[in-house]
Amino acid sequence: MAYKTPVSVLVVIYTPDLQVLLLERADHPGYWQSVTGSCDPGENLRQTAVREVAEETGLNAETLGLADWKVHNVFEIYAEWRHRYAPGVTHNTEHVFGLEVPQPVAVRLAPREHLSHVWLPWEEAAAKAFSWTNVAAIKTLPERLSRSE
Repeated sequence: MAYKTPVSVLVVIYTPDLQVLLLERADHPGYWQSVTGSCDPGENLRQTAVREVAEETGLNAETLGLADWKVHNVFEIYAEWRHRYAPGVTHNTEHVFGLEVPQPVAVRLAPREHLSHVWLPWEEAAAKAFSWTNVAAIKTLPERLSRSE
């Protein structure tokens, strides 16, 4: 069995008016999140983010302006998912990216990974996301957009 690398990306996809795309996990209905995924061997963080966005939404992050937010979080891997990692691996380092799209766009979900998607105002998205790292990233959106204007 090939184990997952304990280094991943989180990509917050959002619009200029601060609507955020959330995806419902297929392996845990009711768990909503932004695009996430582990680095494949030999991949850099940006390549992982581009690949995961394409796999989970069908969007091309390169043409839409993927931005590395230069933020990373270390968290304990949920016990239910720890079997995916090498024995003894208990923590993951997640690197945060943002992807602004002009308006809520149609996405093509990967059925093995996600059941549904929703576009929500950032406050509602932050309340619905299940992981603290995802919540924290979404909550930075208003400040990030005001700095870029």
